[in-house]
Amino acid sequence: MKRSELFLFGVRDTLPLVLAAIPFGILFGALCQAFGLPLALCLAMSVFVFAGSSQFVAANLLGIGTPWMIVIGATFIVNLRHMMYSANLMKHVRHYSQIRRAMMAFGLTDETFATVLNRLNRYQDDPFSGSYYFGSYAFMYLNWIFCSWLGFILGSQLDDPLAWGLDVAMVVAFIGIVTPLLVNHLMWLSAVLAGATAILCHSLPFQLGILVSAVVAIVIPTIIALRTSSTQTNNPTNSLESES
Repeated sequence: MKRSELFLFGVRDTLPLVLAAIPFGILFGALCQAFGLPLALCLAMSVFVFAGSSQFVAANLLGIGTPWMIVIGATFIVNLRHMMYSANLMKHVRHYSQIRRAMMAFGLTDETFATVLNRLNRYQDDPFSGSYYFGSYAFMYLNWIFCSWLGFILGSQLDDPLAWGLDVAMVVAFIGIVTPLLVNHLMWLSAVLAGATAILCHSLPFQLGILVSAVVAIVIPTIIALRTSSTQTNNPTNSLESES
C-alpha cells in the first residue's frame, strides 16, 4: 500500500475523534477569551503545546494570575500519561530516525494514540505505518488549531462556555473507541479501576486524579497478570487442565 493511501486512511479513521474534538477545541478558545488571554497566546498553546487537557489547565491557571513555574509544573503532571503512550509504541518506531521520532512524539495525542492502537489491534499482521500515524496526527493538529481560533472569536457570544456541556463530546467518543478493545477480564478490571479511581480522586488539584487513576489501572491488573503467569509456570499441569 502506498504511503499516500496509508496517510489518508489515518485521516479517515481519525474523523470520528476530530468531529468530537471540534466542540472541545471551540470551548478551549472560548475559555481563553473569557479569561482575558490574548488570541496570540491562545493560538501559541495550540500550535506549540497541542495537548487539550493541559491547555485547559494552563488557561485556567493563567486566567487567575498563577506564576509561570506552577503553570509549567501542572501541565507537565497532566501530560505524564503521554509517557505511557510512548512506551506502548516504542517497539514500533525504534528503527525511525531521532528527528522523526521527535516529530511523532509531539503529535502523540490521546486521539492519535487511540486510533493507531485500534488499527494495530485490528490488523496485527500489518507493520506499524508512520504514514498512517502522520495522517491521524496532521488531521487532528490542524483541526485543533482552527477550532481554538474559532472558539476565541465566538467566545464573546458565550456567557459561560462550560455551561454548554461541549466538553462531553470527547468523553463519549473515547468511550466508543475504548469499549470494543476490552476483550478480557483484566482489561475490564483496568477500565473499572480507572473509572472508580478517577471519581474518588476528582477533587485532587491540577487534575492529578487522571494520573493516579492511570497508575492504579495499570499497576493492579499487571500485578495480577504476573502472579497468574507465575502460578501457571509453577503448576504446568493445572494450566493444561484449565486450557482443556
